[in-house]
Amino acid sequence: MRLSDFNYDLPTELIAQHPLANRTDSRLLEVKSNGDLLDHQFKDILNLIKPGDLLVFNDTKVIPARLHGKKETGGIVELLIERISGDKQAWVQIRASKVPKTGSIVHIHNQAGETFPVEMIGYDGRFYEVRFPENVFALLERFGELPLPPYIEHQPDGEDAKRYQTVVAKNPGAVAAPTAGLHFDEQILAQLHQLGAQIATVTLHVGAGTFTPVREEDLSKHKMHHEWFSIPQATLDAMKKTQDQGGRIVAVGTTSLRALESHALTGQKSGETNLFITPGFQFKTVNCLLTNFHLPKSTLLMLVSAFAGMDNIRNAYQYAIAQKYRFFSYGDAMFLCRLENTHL
Repeated sequence: MRLSDFNYDLPTELIAQHPLANRTDSRLLEVKSNGDLLDHQFKDILNLIKPGDLLVFNDTKVIPARLHGKKETGGIVELLIERISGDKQAWVQIRASKVPKTGSIVHIHNQAGETFPVEMIGYDGRFYEVRFPENVFALLERFGELPLPPYIEHQPDGEDAKRYQTVVAKNPGAVAAPTAGLHFDEQILAQLHQLGAQIATVTLHVGAGTFTPVREEDLSKHKMHHEWFSIPQATLDAMKKTQDQGGRIVAVGTTSLRALESHALTGQKSGETNLFITPGFQFKTVNCLLTNFHLPKSTLLMLVSAFAGMDNIRNAYQYAIAQKYRFFSYGDAMFLCRLENTHL
């Protein structure tokens, strides 16, 4: 596989900058396994989900992961949490004219004029490890800013604070939303339950690495970022019951899918995963996938191409652009069912 196989041209006006008035107002593109494309409104998900299906959501909660500060020399620094590695430690991305050296101190500040020191303690070649003076979550609540994706151009506001979280979010730790879940509100969840579908959750804390560009043309050389996941026993039990009764496992988002397929490969119910899914991957658990439209040359575009077929996804994206679907985090959704021959 080559990186250039997963490129496409997207008009910038199709990048959704704000959510629609209601979560369920989005459009939904159904991509059938034979390549047929059907336009829906998101509420039509009630016609695509069948009684006995199990929808698996990611219940991670986005944390205020962006921090602003200064080096001891006075230079401006921006830190973005990549993942939290301990009570007082985290891996971060750093934006600065010159990155602080290991052992140096960065002074983080907020609009109230409060400050605290962060110590630079390590570097793994991609991310920097830093030490906080007290609990990371507590300091982020006081000093952090909601980390909207780089392609959303406005500063986060009250609307984002509400709408860049799913209605099932409860476990803090993500620095990006599991965006397929953003389309659901409480009413449609209740309607799915009335339909006879079941709902379960996993937790996968989406890391900033999800936005890191793939720089290797030869995809076999790409090093996937790590993300922490956990699957409750109740979800595993619900999956087994669904499969035994002939129902489908529907992953709500690529993060739910990666957690479930990581478990299928390793048997682990929790831990870190760096599962990199490209065409040829043999899916073991997930039958259908609800997902948003993904960036060109991204690992997520590679994942959906593996799941639904490269030609099907390429054609679907061309169609979505022509029909002016809205792209990325605040954009529209796709409903995909797995190809039996996942190498196609």
